[in-house]
Amino acid sequence: MSESDKQSEQRGDMGWERKLIERIALESVTEQRRRRRWGIFFRLVGFAYLGVLAFALVDWGALFSQAEHKKHTALVELTGVIAPNGEASADRVISSLQSAFDDKNTQGVILKINSPGGSPVQSGIINDEIRRLRGLYPDTPIYAVVEDICASGGYYVAVATDRIYVDKASIVGSIGVLMDGFGFTGLMDKLGVERRLLTAGENKGFLDPFSPQDERQKLHAKQLLGDVHQQFIDVVRQGRGERLKESPDMFSGLMWTGSRSIEMGLADDLGSVEYVAREVVKAADIVDFTQRQNIAERFAKQFGANFGESVAGALSRVGMR
Repeated sequence: MSESDKQSEQRGDMGWERKLIERIALESVTEQRRRRRWGIFFRLVGFAYLGVLAFALVDWGALFSQAEHKKHTALVELTGVIAPNGEASADRVISSLQSAFDDKNTQGVILKINSPGGSPVQSGIINDEIRRLRGLYPDTPIYAVVEDICASGGYYVAVATDRIYVDKASIVGSIGVLMDGFGFTGLMDKLGVERRLLTAGENKGFLDPFSPQDERQKLHAKQLLGDVHQQFIDVVRQGRGERLKESPDMFSGLMWTGSRSIEMGLADDLGSVEYVAREVVKAADIVDFTQRQNIAERFAKQFGANFGESVAGALSRVGMR
């Protein structure tokens, strides 16, 4: 092979290597650009997520309620079971009522109730606060407007207002107290299951569903219920006064229609939220002051419940009970 042929072959080999190096370099640059694009994309997604989260954290209803309004009727809703940490908790309802009364353009407050009752403690706290606000703002009336149901703890709250308006088919009443549970002793005997309960304090196993019912503890439970029931009765009598037409069944836990409740003095008249705002308060413009759980709160609550169930399940599997 001549010298010139050898040089041509070497140049060919070097050209192939050069092309390979160039291809590798080009692919490296392309990969870097691709990574950069994906990085930008994920940053944008992250910013969008944070934006949505920030939007969800804002209580827009409360924000708009605090804005300047003309003369209006303030609305606060009490919906569902009255219990701590829920939509109808004392903290949430009271905060809403305080904001409603504090607004300088509020001509009257409507407490819209649709509740079967709940905690007597939470109901009592709301009742006490309504009475305090009525004394603090004597020129601002507060009316309860019942929709489908105003029973037990819901009615406990309603009697603190100036007047109670109902629909003719509303369900009103249930002035009573209960303590429920189950007894499994018969089933355990059939299955051959033995209950082993150790206590320090002879009544520490009070109303244990897996032990025979103790008559002395049963009498004590009835006394507890009787005390709370009497508190309920006293609150109703205090709130309704001479309007109440008492009968043997009134405080028995029975419920009545809205029309019948007016005849009994448990309610005052028929009327919807719009009617009361327009005809009674004389301020047809309604502004909602109800504080509601936002998306983030509901997510956190659900996440907490699911996480707790997962932890409990894991602990039970390793023998920690």
